[in-house]
Parts: sequence; C-alpha cells; structure tokens
Amino acid sequence: MAMSREDAVSRARIDLAERLGVAEDEIKEDSVEDADFPDASFGAGAAGEMSAQMITPGWRIRLRAGGDTYEYRANRNRIRLFNFKGANYSV
Repeated sequence: MAMSREDAVSRARIDLAERLGVAEDEIKEDSVEDADFPDASFGAGAAGEMSAQMITPGWRIRLRAGGDTYEYRANRNRIRLFNFKGANYSV
C-alpha cells in the first residue's frame, strides 16, 4: 500500500518513539524535504545488504527527541532509519 508523505512522517514518529521508549508526543518534526537518494535503499542499506544502484526519489524526514535529531528516509513504498546508533534499519 502506497504511503503519502504525511503517512511516512507518522510511521517514522511512531517507530522512533518505540525505539527510544518515549511517548509519541515527545517526538517533534524538524523538517521534511524531497530528496534523491543514490540507491534503492536510500543510501541507508544495512550491513551486507545489496541494493539496486539507481537514483531513488523520496523524502528526508528529520525528527527531534530529547535534544537529538534522527533521520528517516522514505518514499511511497518503504521507510529507512539512517545511522541510528551507528546502523541503518528498515522500518
């Protein structure tokens, strides 16, 4: 099922709240912007993962919690958490 930009932000907010163990209302939207990523995993592939090498349009979502900023990368089909505690995750 395809996601809208708003759906992607909402899913990212829910995911981050769960990962940090905080209430969802403690997660604030910092910015959401259109972006072109270098591959099908949005430049956020997991260790050992292979990804199609093609420019992939989507959104860069930056959320704030507890003074830190977290970056999600998404398009209409999937979401990735970028560099969370040194690793990338598929959401």
